[in-house]
Amino acid sequence: MKTQVALPFALTALLTAGSMSVAQSNDAFDDVITAEVLPGWTLADGSRMAGLRITLAPRWKTYWRAPGDAGIPPQFDWSGSRNLGTVELTWPQPRVFHENGMRSIGYKEQVVIPLHIAPKFAGKPVRIKGRMDLGVCSDICVPHTLKFNATLEGDAAQPTPAIAAAMASAPYSAKEAKVRKSTCAISPTAQGMKVEARITMPSAGGREVAVIESGVSGVWVSEPEVTRTGGDIVAVSSMIHPDGGPFSLNRSAIRITVLGANYAVDIKGCTAG
Repeated sequence: MKTQVALPFALTALLTAGSMSVAQSNDAFDDVITAEVLPGWTLADGSRMAGLRITLAPRWKTYWRAPGDAGIPPQFDWSGSRNLGTVELTWPQPRVFHENGMRSIGYKEQVVIPLHIAPKFAGKPVRIKGRMDLGVCSDICVPHTLKFNATLEGDAAQPTPAIAAAMASAPYSAKEAKVRKSTCAISPTAQGMKVEARITMPSAGGREVAVIESGVSGVWVSEPEVTRTGGDIVAVSSMIHPDGGPFSLNRSAIRITVLGANYAVDIKGCTAG
């Protein structure tokens, strides 16, 4: 349910101990989206749980890490940070939006993204400085930038309810969701690759949606065609590399997320199908 990100590519957050901090933006949509950091608490191993709370104006939305054809993927930069080792992001379960015949995946109103932060040197303050580039969308979709620059310190041990709730709402792991098997049949096409994922798992409720991530930077992945037959979900996607033509895919790096009415499932890797 978590993604470990090493510097310099990860979510840029403003972390200030003892109080919540407001992120700064640099464009005309300041009133559309705001962000504040929940300072969180210190864990027994010296790392820290914190959270970035993003609040959107009515009728506006922002996007999940894999936003779909109609979305703008978030980009994260830690430039200027000090004593920052690794960060694990826990993305809460997103919503699926269907508008103008296109699908996107993201959040409305408010979302808290939990951050598990490990410093390079335990017991020392962590300065986090950088930016988060993301998209916001209503009648129009626009890019937006939030800049961050603050220091994380302190030793509070009491969990923050909003962060704990966001962690609890994250997709289940394959084991938690009782996924019995996940296979991927991969074949070359004139433009790139075709992937047919077959997942054996109980129903997640309602009409299930699948998202396939290639694990290869820059690769475009089409919205999967999803069918369920008995205990199996079959999701078929096309993938196109920026350089064109077939390319190498590592099945262990492929990530499949199933979004259902009752819960979501995060499946990391698949075997040959």
